[in-house]
Amino acid sequence: MKLNKSRLLFAGIAVIGGMAVYGSAAEEKSRPPVADAHQASTEVADTGGQKRERQPALQRREPRYQLCRGDTFDLTFPFTPEFNQTVIIQPDGYITLTAVGDLYVERKTVPQLRESLRTAYAAILRDPIINVVLKDFEKPYFIVAGQITRPGKYDLRDDTTVTQAVAIAGGFTDNSKHSEVLLFRRVSNNWVEVHRLNVKKMFQAENLAEDMHLQPQDMLLVPQNTVSKLRRFIPYPQMTTYLDPTRF
Repeated sequence: MKLNKSRLLFAGIAVIGGMAVYGSAAEEKSRPPVADAHQASTEVADTGGQKRERQPALQRREPRYQLCRGDTFDLTFPFTPEFNQTVIIQPDGYITLTAVGDLYVERKTVPQLRESLRTAYAAILRDPIINVVLKDFEKPYFIVAGQITRPGKYDLRDDTTVTQAVAIAGGFTDNSKHSEVLLFRRVSNNWVEVHRLNVKKMFQAENLAEDMHLQPQDMLLVPQNTVSKLRRFIPYPQMTTYLDPTRF
């Protein structure tokens, strides 16, 4: 039986096309999943006048301390002690090293700093061994702001929860909206998480299961309640008795 050449050609193209489509689908399935946006930071870079959004990157758990301006640390060279020195990070983020010069170190971790020092001193020392010991650095802290008795910056000395932080700052004021306390937590240089906590509900239910534990540099913001916002617009003081502050 004779087969039409055009039909054979069409069937071959269809088969090849089907294989191409299947290959694309298989390739898509084999690609690793992209990290969730809430677990990462997304930056917008300007390239040639056009803005391009970078792919999110996974957060690092238990991040290392990053050096800040004003931090002080000791550098010791076990085999060349003449280079030992105590340095302080200047307001511009640089340090001045003996026999090497200036080096930018702000926001580096200690392992990154050690590697940068090894690279810098490799020009005058062979396989330098350098020990870094932090002496004075920024202590862990949290900030409480808004309708709180003593707003300000507090040292995070121990495991502290939101309700404990409020107590440390003197407690809520009469104008506070303690049913919607905001917890701001920086997850990267460009992204901040916001958590809404109903502290009033926790106290009423006598259940602190949702009482979050603070992390360094967390900020609590206690907003103003609706009653205090409307109070200045009410002409007669006795009218405030019709408003129940506990509802807000």
